[in-house]
Amino acid sequence: MTDSAVRSIPFVDAQGAEKTLDDLGADVVLVVNVASKCGLTPQYEQLEELQRRFGDRGFSVVGFPCNQFFGQEPGSVEDILEFCSVTYGVTFPINDKVKVNGRNAAELYKALKETPDAGGKAGRVEWNFEKFLISPDGSVQRFRPKQTPDDPAIVGAIEAALSR
Repeated sequence: MTDSAVRSIPFVDAQGAEKTLDDLGADVVLVVNVASKCGLTPQYEQLEELQRRFGDRGFSVVGFPCNQFFGQEPGSVEDILEFCSVTYGVTFPINDKVKVNGRNAAELYKALKETPDAGGKAGRVEWNFEKFLISPDGSVQRFRPKQTPDDPAIVGAIEAALSR
């Protein structure tokens, strides 16, 4: 698969429609597997800050709820959307629930997991809030769950991708 092909892998949005990252109209996308009942859930606030800071420059955070890690995203898509809106004022797209690991992992995540992190490790998503930054050319950078969205490495990577 070419790097740019990751932008055209279909997924299902919160309304049940098939979409691709290219359909979102953003040049630079930060894909994040999210969960409402996780110790890292407060990262939603920083993700929304990134959305507000860079959204008008062709950037979007894209959330994929995942219940694979200790059942920390148990609700329906409607419950998740309400939680995100009411609790964190989320304006970026939240999609249908996905699996990120295992045989039944979403095709998008199967492709994204081939990308190594800064330490050179590819493979399984470690936990909720793992981040994948996809540039206009389809190149991917991976950031592990505990690396917060406001980390200078993530912010710098977004700024660099937007300036390409």
